[in-house]
Amino acid sequence: MSSGDRIRGAFIGLAIGDAAGWPSARHRSALLAPWSRRLARELDGFAEEHRVTTPPVPFTLNQPVEPLAIGPSDDAEWLAWTALTIHEDRAEAFGRLAGRSDLRVRISVRSALDNLAAGKPPPASGHDNPHFFDDAAAVRAVAFGVIGADPRADASVTNAGDGVHAAMAVAAAVAELVAGGPMASAVEAALAELPEDTAIGHATRTALAVARKAGDPFAAVPALDAALLDHVYSYGVAASQTVAVALALAEVSGGSLSAAVPAAACLPSLADSAPALTGALTGAFTGYEALPEGWRAAARTLTGCGLPDLAGMDLIDIAGGLA
Repeated sequence: MSSGDRIRGAFIGLAIGDAAGWPSARHRSALLAPWSRRLARELDGFAEEHRVTTPPVPFTLNQPVEPLAIGPSDDAEWLAWTALTIHEDRAEAFGRLAGRSDLRVRISVRSALDNLAAGKPPPASGHDNPHFFDDAAAVRAVAFGVIGADPRADASVTNAGDGVHAAMAVAAAVAELVAGGPMASAVEAALAELPEDTAIGHATRTALAVARKAGDPFAAVPALDAALLDHVYSYGVAASQTVAVALALAEVSGGSLSAAVPAAACLPSLADSAPALTGALTGAFTGYEALPEGWRAAARTLTGCGLPDLAGMDLIDIAGGLA
């Protein structure tokens, strides 16, 4: 298997996982008229008031339905944007996004863009940030991993602490897989970037122990939920949880996307990016040609729901630029 096939596998694997999580459709609904989302909120209020379940909720009325078909959303778009700008100064690349009103972004990214616009460069843009710990940089790190590059300059624009550790771990694991290494070696490479005395280091080692004991991805879901998730106040994109789950499920699945990604999607509070990160790891392991054909077709075209400039772009072409 060629490294190019593994690179395409990492990109499309991430896009498949992105599409498989329930938040993906919600992200793509940004392409519809605002009143359609207001209607959904009103119907949710009706259901709460009248104590009914599963009311007939229209997804859209008199609107194009194409954005609601299964497909990638924000995570795939940020991976694509990173690949397209990967050889640029990272603060300058992000600086071009600052001040734009047409983007839909994570809290960490929004805060970083505001910091850049206010003249606060990295690492302050990532450190003085209420969501410095999220996995926005970990998603982007897949692009750095496939070319064996250091993601720290990119990660420090939007993140600090666990957020940067997560990017380093994902890039290290993906680099190992694209080079043809086994999943066990990729996990070890990731762990080497996750100090044991950090939240993400502790959580990842816990997740691996839990998943190994369960024996397969689906069986591990309840134990991962009990061991890792904060059921009081859960940050669904906290890198200490999503990256930990992705590494654990990728390993215990033996590198099978078809086994690992659905299991990640079964953790609803982590479904915004844990399935995408899981898909990137397993896709890099198996390569593009081994991924399910229907999912490959559904996951390659970007909609521009978060980054409008990318609407209609082919993720395979973008991956090919790095391969």
